[in-house]
Amino acid sequence: MLLRQLEYLVALARERHFASPLARRPYDLRHAAVSLWLNGGVPAPEVAARAGHGVDVLLRVYAKCIDGQEEIVNQRIADVLTA
Repeated sequence: MLLRQLEYLVALARERHFASPLARRPYDLRHAAVSLWLNGGVPAPEVAARAGHGVDVLLRVYAKCIDGQEEIVNQRIADVLTA
């Protein structure tokens, strides 16, 4: 489903030549989709596979886009340490 959405957005951007901040180029929509998936909690290996990246490339390029998950991650670490 996510891959179909990404393909649709890229195809639409190519056809209509969007001039919005998110879609100046088809790549911009792709970047927005990958960032959204990562911030939504989709595991990095899955996002990488759908984006056609290796996990190493994905994290190098998109790690700065992951935001607001510190509290969740800290809780997961605490849960594992106290289990």
